[in-house]
Amino acid sequence: MSNNERTTCLVVGGGPAGMVLGLLLARAGVPVTVLEKHADFLRDFRGDTVHASTLTLLDELGLGARFAALPQRRFDVARIQLDQGTVQVGDLKRLPGPHKHIALVPQWDLLDLLADAAAEEPAFTLRRNAQVTDLLREDGRVVGARFTDRTDGSVHEVRATLTVACDGRGSAVRAAAGLSPRGFGVPMDVLWFRLPRHADDPAGLVGRFSTGQVMVMIDRGDYWQCAYLIRKDSDAMLRSEGIEGFRARLTALQPWIADRVGELASFDDVKLLDVRLERLRRWYVNGLLLIGDAAHAMSPVGGVGINLAVQDAVAAARILAPALQVDGPVPVSVLRRVQLRRWWPTALTQAGQRVAHRRILGPALAAGPAAAHPQRHAADIPTDTSAGASRPVGPDDAVAEAPSASLPLPMRLVRRFPVLQGIPGRVIAIGPLPEHAPAWARRPEMPVVSAPVATPDITASGAGRRDTQETGSTPRS
Repeated sequence: MSNNERTTCLVVGGGPAGMVLGLLLARAGVPVTVLEKHADFLRDFRGDTVHASTLTLLDELGLGARFAALPQRRFDVARIQLDQGTVQVGDLKRLPGPHKHIALVPQWDLLDLLADAAAEEPAFTLRRNAQVTDLLREDGRVVGARFTDRTDGSVHEVRATLTVACDGRGSAVRAAAGLSPRGFGVPMDVLWFRLPRHADDPAGLVGRFSTGQVMVMIDRGDYWQCAYLIRKDSDAMLRSEGIEGFRARLTALQPWIADRVGELASFDDVKLLDVRLERLRRWYVNGLLLIGDAAHAMSPVGGVGINLAVQDAVAAARILAPALQVDGPVPVSVLRRVQLRRWWPTALTQAGQRVAHRRILGPALAAGPAAAHPQRHAADIPTDTSAGASRPVGPDDAVAEAPSASLPLPMRLVRRFPVLQGIPGRVIAIGPLPEHAPAWARRPEMPVVSAPVATPDITASGAGRRDTQETGSTPRS
């Protein structure tokens, strides 16, 4: 690659938003270059939920069959496990359209699918190992970016009519532009780890709520991807207990995993996600647009971050393509239209997450013990289901329904009137403003090129990984 290049649209970040935007603009005939920092997409503990609105988008792009061929798990109901039993709070089978479920797919498989589809477009270029270090400016306008090739350290410049930042919540482009997001307080951080999954375990998504403790377990076939919620900035206290103390917390919360928590050999197997909830007041400057987490970092609540980022990309492509198809800079008014289109669904979703933080997760986590948890080993965890057991002790018990009289009023209502379960399902799986592919980006169903490659066996600690791994980081969008 030469030290100086030119393109029409420069996209920084090869996450879901960046790849979708690149694909759509290339299908509009707009020359587009995507700069991806890493050599590949193999990074663990990223968002793996593909929601119904994104599944519909893939159908519209002719990629539905290719996506369906990927190894995946699906769930169509949302249940949470309380100390007194399980309650169903969401029913995705009530969704409109053909996709009445959420798919659980490793993000690297989704990104590879998008990259392969984009590579079929002559106007598309993907540069890997390209770490953006600064923006290029002329007469007060951003005209491209400078990046370092991580393979040899060489420095390159790409000049562009428009630069779009899709490089996540720690956006280097945002920092170079001098933009600072407004932060909203969050009550939690997340510890990510994985545990083996057995054939008789519950399927799909398992959400476990107890006094002072919350854990979400994502079914990935032969293992669980686990998110253990902790009070904000309490990671050091938990780690001071040692891995035995952490295992004790897990088995006290979910006793049926007692036979496998020993797989967590040390805290090297447990990765911290510093949860943030942020939003830029303005998503653009002259020559530069920010979308996805670069514009609005989302909380993990609802797992909607990727869904919103993809919708940002679709709206941006539809609005930007006509302006990029003519000579000259993109007017700031066009960039403003993208923000106006996507601001209110973002703000509304973040408002819902803030309510969940304030009313549910904050009080629940604040009630947890501040002192070290008493040491308990797997052999000490009860395995019987005799009367008086205070919480589930096995997969079969974990799915027993909680008595209605023991539930808060909202849960009693959704149980009594099941039609209400469609509301949270729609909010999470579709969102307040789903975006559809423009006519010029749609294609007939594209054939499956080859059988998908089996998911790599990658440990939580990253053993055997490439040096470019970013375990524990948030999904870039």
